[in-house]
Amino acid sequence: MKKKINPSREWYVLYVKSRHERKIEALLKENNIETFLPLVKTVREWSDRKKIIESPLFPSYLFVKIDFRKESEKVLAIRGFCFFVRFGTEFAKIQEHEINSIKLLMEIDASMEVENNHIQPQVGELRKIEIGALGGLGCEIIKVNNENKIIVRIDSINQNILATIPSSYLTQLATV
Repeated sequence: MKKKINPSREWYVLYVKSRHERKIEALLKENNIETFLPLVKTVREWSDRKKIIESPLFPSYLFVKIDFRKESEKVLAIRGFCFFVRFGTEFAKIQEHEINSIKLLMEIDASMEVENNHIQPQVGELRKIEIGALGGLGCEIIKVNNENKIIVRIDSINQNILATIPSSYLTQLATV
């Protein structure tokens, strides 16, 4: 069965109580609210063992796709929920292409082997990613040696993703 596409539904950003992201996501899903909680695998080390755990890419943030006028009260009714993120008088929204890029990033290992080629980005340069899960997004080069560490800014929520990608994936940003 295909989902009905509602053009008035947009991705909004929720700020939730620390370490309650999964619980609130489950409660929202029980109430038929479309959610997205990007999780990353990290290694936690204790004195006697190491364990791979999944933790939120953006701690305390959860994304919901809703028709704000019709469904915001339903979201606000969830116990443990904190609030919709706002920038000034505007509620924070994240674009569909940004959500899709984050989803693709979660499906792959963001640390990729580096290829040697003629493109030598400089620290501080702004580039555009042409290939891969983050294709189409702008980024800033933060390290250049045998690897290129980039910061991808998700402007909608003032957050950054740090990734290592091959230089061949980058192109110059067009200057205005």
